[in-house]
Amino acid sequence: MRPAYIFGENETSYRFHADHPFNPIRLELTTSLLTTAGKLSRDECIAPPLASIEDLALVHDRDYIEAVQAAAAGTLTGLKANKFGLGTEDTPIFPTIHEGAARLVGGTMLALDLVASGKVERAFHVGGGLHHGMQRKASGFCVYNDAAVAIAHVCKQYGMRVLYVDTDAHHGDGVQWLFYDDPDVMTLSIHETGRYLFPGTGAVTERGNGNGYGYSWNVPVDAFTQDDSFLHCYETVLREACAWFKPDIILTQNGADAHAFDPLTHLASTIRTFEQIPQIASRLADEYTEGRLVALGGGGYDWFRTVPRAWAQVWAGLTREAPYHGDIPADWIAQWQHRADQPLPTRWDDTTYSFDHIPRRQQIEEKNWEVTKRAFWPFISNDRKSLYL
Repeated sequence: MRPAYIFGENETSYRFHADHPFNPIRLELTTSLLTTAGKLSRDECIAPPLASIEDLALVHDRDYIEAVQAAAAGTLTGLKANKFGLGTEDTPIFPTIHEGAARLVGGTMLALDLVASGKVERAFHVGGGLHHGMQRKASGFCVYNDAAVAIAHVCKQYGMRVLYVDTDAHHGDGVQWLFYDDPDVMTLSIHETGRYLFPGTGAVTERGNGNGYGYSWNVPVDAFTQDDSFLHCYETVLREACAWFKPDIILTQNGADAHAFDPLTHLASTIRTFEQIPQIASRLADEYTEGRLVALGGGGYDWFRTVPRAWAQVWAGLTREAPYHGDIPADWIAQWQHRADQPLPTRWDDTTYSFDHIPRRQQIEEKNWEVTKRAFWPFISNDRKSLYL
């Protein structure tokens, strides 16, 4: 059974302005790379529906939704806009702000619905992953939190336990806080430490609250973390999360901003990290959830060189193919080079690029491993702890 690929040109209406780092051209680049490479047919792309007000209200307050609608209509005053995190440098107002954001939510709801209902085993919503949206405030380029709305819907409609796994360089704070006291939703985020990077949260001590205590795990890795350390920490903590939580479905957010080329972060991964993340998630989904796996896009601000290759590898993982290697199709390069300000990559991997030497590599890796163990140590059995002694 082929996974569902959720993407429609109507998603590009979520666009702040031409100079904003969050640009929907990333969705078009990724989709065209997959279709040009023969990995996806255009006929397979499913345009996302518009989420309803009732859908959005599963996690967002009604007065916040009304404020976003007023912003779209041009009737939201400055002070009220500021109260809701709208009209800021990160989240400026634009005419299709409500419709564009609601359509991204609709895409993620559709992806999870298709998998939870058994219509497909896996799905990829490339436009999803706006993980900073709060209950009543826009934050970090995110107006509505598509992942959180879709999770709330699946929990309500199907009674499923959802494991949300976030590998964006920025902490998945919005999803975490919205389910911080919910034992049916586990959030796992591996991200650059908030010491240097927005949103400044995601400490290993953020473990959940009340009935949700123990269902929030965080691995804040150090700046300049490279492939080996990131992947070791990720695979270990995800396996322990699956073994402990026993989810019914896994939802991954696949931000591509941990790459060394990303202009907004300080991690030092190459494309190898993004080849392996979906492969690991795919194997664990087969082991723990009968294959039920939904993937989202997310951050990633090196639009042309990094994001399309990274997100294409998500599709490889969902389809159980090996990571894509070899040359990038020349037709794709010809189609997009005139839009890019740097030469486009000619290979799926990073062998044609050079990267700076990291002088503190050993110390960074040791620190990351200790943080990773702290994330899961209080919750696993003594038998499993013995694996790490």
